[in-house]
Amino acid sequence: MLSALLLIPLLGAIAIFLYPKPQSSRAIATIASLASFGWSLYLLKLFDLNPPELSAVQFSEFHTWIQPLGLNYSVGVDGLSLPLLVLNGLLTLISLYTNRKDLERSRLHDSLILLINGGIAGALMAQNLLLFIIFYELELIPFYLLIAIWGGEKRGYASTKFLLYTAVSGLMVIVGFLGLVFLGDSGSFEFSDLDINSLDLITQILLLTALLIGFGIKTPLVPLHTWMPDTYVEASPSTTVLLGGIFSKLGTYGLLRFGLQLFPVGWETIAPGLAIIGTVSVIYGALSAIAQRDIKRMVAYSSIGHMGYILVAGAAGTELSVLGAIAQMIAHGLILALLFFLVGIVEQTTGTRDLDVLNGLMNPIRGLPLTSALLILAGMASAGIPGLVGFAAEFIVFQGSFATFPIPTLLCILSSGLTAVYFVILINRTCFGKLDNSRAYYARVTLSEQWPALVLTVIILFLGIQPNFLLRWMEPTTNRIVAELHQPARIEIAQNLPL
Repeated sequence: MLSALLLIPLLGAIAIFLYPKPQSSRAIATIASLASFGWSLYLLKLFDLNPPELSAVQFSEFHTWIQPLGLNYSVGVDGLSLPLLVLNGLLTLISLYTNRKDLERSRLHDSLILLINGGIAGALMAQNLLLFIIFYELELIPFYLLIAIWGGEKRGYASTKFLLYTAVSGLMVIVGFLGLVFLGDSGSFEFSDLDINSLDLITQILLLTALLIGFGIKTPLVPLHTWMPDTYVEASPSTTVLLGGIFSKLGTYGLLRFGLQLFPVGWETIAPGLAIIGTVSVIYGALSAIAQRDIKRMVAYSSIGHMGYILVAGAAGTELSVLGAIAQMIAHGLILALLFFLVGIVEQTTGTRDLDVLNGLMNPIRGLPLTSALLILAGMASAGIPGLVGFAAEFIVFQGSFATFPIPTLLCILSSGLTAVYFVILINRTCFGKLDNSRAYYARVTLSEQWPALVLTVIILFLGIQPNFLLRWMEPTTNRIVAELHQPARIEIAQNLPL
């Protein structure tokens, strides 16, 4: 059942090359992405919320592949990966729709997006470390080509920087995985067979540090973030939706899956440092966003801050905080995709992203009233206004983290107020004020061109009012992860580990 999420986008990409007409590529890609998204929703429906064994993944598939290397086709999902799979399908569909109709080399563009969809899905489903690495690196080249070919004026610099940073990310993850298998007693790359109890605490921390650097680059966390603002700004709107909405979630997914879950003793040991790094990312991202004059760069820096919440929650390691971390991943993906989609509309319509030039877009006659209204709602969701999904996720993060790390949590709460500051600046400059009569003759943006933003808005509102609809798929998995983290056997092993 899970293999369909890999085969559908792959077959769609192949079909695009078999049909040479450019107008066919959009239809094929849309059908493939709709099928993939629909299948992920079907899996969500079939997912057992009360499995007999909380430790077991569901819909598992296993086939021996390259036995001498320990590489097997082993896939499965749980409450951590399945919601991200659904998000991946949704944002792929929206990304395809974001493309301009007159886009050059559209066949290559659409096929690359489908390959990215399959690569991300494979990484989220992989239950073998080597298989995870293959999918983790698979989407690197498609993203590089999307940025280098369809990016902005500095796309060459941004794409090269992206390639170098993400290559280092993959290298550090490989080092951590190989060290875990070869230095431990498991002798297997299967996630269920891994055993780190034979490793001393120093070795665990060293291997965990390698994974933290690798996944921290992709998240990104301060000070490993410098590739992100340039990449987000130069990438096209359709690429940025995927970069911010789901690509960065592979970093936080890796931190929780292979850091918190795989190294519970080492994770608890360095948790205070992780909380500090997360807090610094939150504050740095907010202050940097306030200083920007490019609205796309402002949204990019805001992403750094919101990803820092996930690290603080993961470091706290409570049932509520880990639940909040996963919820924040979904909420952030939805909100950031909406923001980048709307910023793309503003840029394509007005020809600028400069806050000192934009004004009065809320004008009902000559402005962009619907786009402005949705931009205001997206800013409110990102700032954590009650009734929207951003508030629900952040509230759970803060409530779950406060008992363990009160000072970092308080600083994060205060920094959430800074989020309101830079979004007030963005909205006040772009949406309100008086239109410049000599410039403001903007093309009409139809309702059909903005339906992805409307869909995302409805989801953000629904999950903000009914967050349990999202949380119920995650709760069994988070309870199991935290139970393993704090079980007595782990504590006894930690006390007896040699330094």
